[in-house]
Amino acid sequence: MKILITGGAGFIGSHLTRLMVNKYPGYTIHNLDKLTYAGNLANLSDIENNTNYKFIKGDIVDAEFINDLFIREQYNAVIHLAAESHVDRSISNPLEFVMTNVIGTVNLLNAAKTLYKNNPSSFIKFYHVSTDEVYGALGESGMFTEETSYDPHSPYSASKASSDHFVRAYHDTYGLPVVISNCSNNYGPNHFPEKLIPLCLNNIINNKPLPIYGKGENIRDWLFVVDHAIAIDIIFHEAKLGNTYNIGGHNEWTNIDVIRLLCRILDKKLNRPEGTNEKLITFVTDRAGHDLRYAIDAGKLKKDLGWVPSVTFEQGLELTVDWYLDNQNWLNNVTSGNYAKYYEKQYLNSN
Repeated sequence: MKILITGGAGFIGSHLTRLMVNKYPGYTIHNLDKLTYAGNLANLSDIENNTNYKFIKGDIVDAEFINDLFIREQYNAVIHLAAESHVDRSISNPLEFVMTNVIGTVNLLNAAKTLYKNNPSSFIKFYHVSTDEVYGALGESGMFTEETSYDPHSPYSASKASSDHFVRAYHDTYGLPVVISNCSNNYGPNHFPEKLIPLCLNNIINNKPLPIYGKGENIRDWLFVVDHAIAIDIIFHEAKLGNTYNIGGHNEWTNIDVIRLLCRILDKKLNRPEGTNEKLITFVTDRAGHDLRYAIDAGKLKKDLGWVPSVTFEQGLELTVDWYLDNQNWLNNVTSGNYAKYYEKQYLNSN
């Protein structure tokens, strides 16, 4: 089986790509990534020479490129993760999110539809990876289920909601075999330091302020990225076509409590007096349209396919901290931008 993973050099994508390449040596895994600021081939240096792995640089917004690629490679399946995903960036530049998350997804759907139409028995699945932010916000109680109505509040979540709708529309209109998953907030190794946990982790290491929106009362359900990759693997192989699954970590935490826990862990890891890092916390003006609470009910995934998280948030966060402390060269290269220049040069030299 030949599988295309889009966004495979990104945070979640790199963990999934590594899992698929190592777990299924009989598969051919192609990683399509534009290598924007968040795409980093250093994330996959351990598998870059595997015989069943190939990197392809390209932009899903380029319809002609996508069509040619699908015709040439004749993929059996697509796992689509490529997306612009940072809410703050979507507020300042919403059109970029529309182009990548909506137009890019439709380009992939069109190319997949052509393969499926020409050979229905060969193209088996278009798996679209989405977010719980499409559901909007929750009050103090309740959880998002697969039946929750969409109510996006940011340009990012609106663009992802639109892409979800297009995937379902292609299933209903053209019979394209699809599945969708909507995940909660991911954390773990290789996370680009613009999101809350890696940003604050990096700032603590460098004794910089820890910017927390509002009073830090926003609640998120945190999912360890390795657990997410395992869930995607299970859904890809076992889910019934046309289904949607929510993937959550069963770990609801307020932002301020997340950062306080991170501070305590790093007090010990960095041999600093207890309470030192917490003094770096700085409250800043809240983000526009900031949803108060997300919480995922992953009961359907557990009931149908047997998936549950392997770690608690405390365990996963300590694993994450240990990885960043052991890989400070990676972190320094990412924050300086050097990785992009180096791996772009490596890619050009090999093609």
